[in-house]
Amino acid sequence: MPFAAWLVGAARPRSIVELGSFAGVSYFAFCQAVVAEGVACRCHAVDTWQGDAHAGQYDDSVHEDFKRHNDANYAAISTMHRCTFDEALARFPDGSVDILHIDGLHTYEAVRHDFETWLPKLSDRGVVLFHDANERRADFGVWRFWEEVSARWPGFLFLHSHGLGVLCVGAHAPEAVRGLCGADAERTHLLRERFGAIGDRWHAQAQWEVTRQALETTRAALESERTARATAEQRAQVLEHSTSWRLTAPLRSAGHAVPGVARLARRTAKLAWWTVTLQLPARLAERRAARGKR
Repeated sequence: MPFAAWLVGAARPRSIVELGSFAGVSYFAFCQAVVAEGVACRCHAVDTWQGDAHAGQYDDSVHEDFKRHNDANYAAISTMHRCTFDEALARFPDGSVDILHIDGLHTYEAVRHDFETWLPKLSDRGVVLFHDANERRADFGVWRFWEEVSARWPGFLFLHSHGLGVLCVGAHAPEAVRGLCGADAERTHLLRERFGAIGDRWHAQAQWEVTRQALETTRAALESERTARATAEQRAQVLEHSTSWRLTAPLRSAGHAVPGVARLARRTAKLAWWTVTLQLPARLAERRAARGKR
């Protein structure tokens, strides 16, 4: 998140494409940075919004939430492409993409395919980001492919939060990004620590915000429940002290002893309740309308 903001300000891209946007955390970070920096840039989210072997499968609610947030906040600069990465290729001219963020299936074969098929779409200012470039569990293979491409092009690898590889593939990549990729060991260590610390702080703040919203929702639900209970108790007290309730007491008592009287008791009590709660005219009108239909 912090690096996305820095990169947009430093690179001033004309177009950003993210392959694999899922819930939109990184993608909307790019969009927000474009708005905040006032950059003339189009952002493109490419995803099937169906999941994969690493992200898991999910229903349409993820896509719906993404679209709702996108339309409400970034419709002027952002386009969603609900399709596979290969299907989206024809929508982008060669040499048109300044920043490409690859965050699809993380096997070696998949990330290699995504990079090679999209490489012609990169401009001479092109920068490619590889998500999870420091994740080595199971069949994650981005780290293997990163070792290959970073030996060919200038690159910088963040180690925190599963890793992020930054690769300068354009001959005229932004100077600030080239400077990042050419940092010596001391500066590399400093930059990793700095961005890692800022990222950790952002993550902690985001977690607190989620917790705070959950607490507010729970508090509101409890307050609503208390109000409803108090209202029901108040209505019950009014009914119990009403003249109609006292007059129907013999009928209710008889209903326990004589089954045939129970129905009459219930109907009488219902009429009494409707009278006390001012529902009687509306209820009688409903019954007349129902009889008219029959």
